[in-house]
Formats: sequence, C-alpha cells, structure tokens
Amino acid sequence: MTRIGSTDLEVYPLNLGTNVFGWTASRDASFAVLDAYAAAGGNFVDTADMYSQWAPGNSGGESETIIGEWLAARGKRDQFVVATKLSALEGFKGLSAANVKAAAEGSLRRLGTDHIDLYYAHYDDEDTPIEETLAAFDELVRAGKVRYIAASNLSAKRVEESLAISDREGFARYVALQPHYSLIERSGYEDEYAALVARENLGVLPYWSLAKGFLTGKYRDGGPTVDSPRAGAAAQYLDDRGRRVLAALDEVSAAHSTTVAAVALAWLTAQPNVVAPIASARSTEQLADLLPAAELALTADEVAKLTAASE
Repeated sequence: MTRIGSTDLEVYPLNLGTNVFGWTASRDASFAVLDAYAAAGGNFVDTADMYSQWAPGNSGGESETIIGEWLAARGKRDQFVVATKLSALEGFKGLSAANVKAAAEGSLRRLGTDHIDLYYAHYDDEDTPIEETLAAFDELVRAGKVRYIAASNLSAKRVEESLAISDREGFARYVALQPHYSLIERSGYEDEYAALVARENLGVLPYWSLAKGFLTGKYRDGGPTVDSPRAGAAAQYLDDRGRRVLAALDEVSAAHSTTVAAVALAWLTAQPNVVAPIASARSTEQLADLLPAAELALTADEVAKLTAASE
C-alpha cells in the first residue's frame, strides 16, 4: 500500500479506472473485474458522475451505480477508497456551490455510501469564483460527506491559486492531482505540473496511463486488429518514437517475465509524487495484464532506458 500525498488514505498502487463500467463492461463483467481486483489486494476505485453518459442509452451515473451495488453486495465499503468527480454530468455541470452540493448528493446516492474518500473537480469552471467552489467543497468535508478533495483537468495556475485560497481562508485544500500522463505523453504534465506537485506534496494519480491502450503493446505494425472503441486513438502513437518505446518495454518486460502494460505502469509509479496510475479493464483477462504493476519494481537503469526511449 502507498499513501496519497499528505492524507491518511492508504491505497493499492494500481488505481482501478471504471469509465468502462456500464459501457463496454456489463454489470456482471464489472462485478467480475472488481472481484478479481479485490482478490489481488486492490482497494482503490476511480469513477465520475458522468461515466458513461456518452454511451447510447446511458444518462451518466452508470459506473457509480455499479460500484455502489458491488460494494454493498460484497460488504467492502469500509475496505475501499472511492474516488469520484463532478462538473461534467449533464444537468450538473460546473463548480458552483449549488452544483457541488447537488452533484455530491447524487454521487453519494448512486454509490450507496455516506462519504466519498476523494472528490475531484473533474473540469474547471472559470465562470465560478474559486472561493465559491472551495467553500462548497469545505462544507462537504466539514459535514463528513467528503474526506479529501482533489483536482483533475485544472491548469497548474488554477491549482496553485486554489491552494493559496484554501490556505488563506482555512478551507480544505486539494491533496491530489489527476493529470493526463504516461510514458508516451509526458510533456504536458512534466512541464506544467511536476514542480507544483513536488512543492505542494500533492499525490499524482495519472489518467490515460496506458495511452488509450497503446502501452499495452497490442498496437503494432502488422498486428491483429484490436476490438476496442479506442483503437484509432491508440494507433496514432505508432510512429518512430512509439516503436522505440515499445521496443524498450519489450526488453524490460522480458527481463521481468511480465506484461508490457505492467512495465509502462511501473515506469509511472517510479516518477516523483506518482501514487497510483489509473488503468481500466473491461474483463478479468485485461485486468490480469495490469495487476503485476502493483508489485513490479524497476531498476534505475530500466527506468532510465524507458525514459530515454520516450524522449
């Protein structure tokens, strides 16, 4: 287990992404993934109120609902750290005080719980004063409905402003950042956020940790067609740099007799302040490729080799 920033949240070093629940993973398939993840020692799920409103026939909240039903069915709520997000669900957009309160109540209801362990501002809302958003988050924390707050797709400048306001006003402050970061997508995070998270001791929980599936190693020249709604997005990385990264991943994974995906996730975990990369699985077979990352310790030379390949 590892700790998120300055909090007392002890989490498994692989954060299970659940954006596929109720979309490409049925309720039964989602339950099977959660069962296998828990059996491996996992205790940390990441969701959002808007998952998966983009899927035909869905209206959002499907992922939270499945997680809530599983936690209740298995009696696991007290053993799990549950992270969810607000600001992008239709009808509950933005970070106004009224919306923060209403969205939180909706998430609590769907999750079947009286508290959210880690509650994220999913996307920024520049029409709402930062003070208003943070005061609303602080009220939820004081009421015991939220344990800690965090930020996802906010600029470093806005995160920095938010932390300063929290410190000035005595509000709960962001303890973690969920950025887009992977072995193949580095500059956005490393150039904009890395110094800030180090200075403020924020836990980093990267999303798209496997570059939309590219870093599983399934997308290669002349390889089989991959049945995934993200196949096109993943295949965009198959250029000279992407091939270099895959070659380095192959070499390191062979040395450890493990999966390419596990090595890509372990590279992230080896980066400063990174607590637990987020990766999703729609089946137990996909999950099995990810789980070795939790125990995998790369050598300094292996980390350097992967870093150099991705420059």
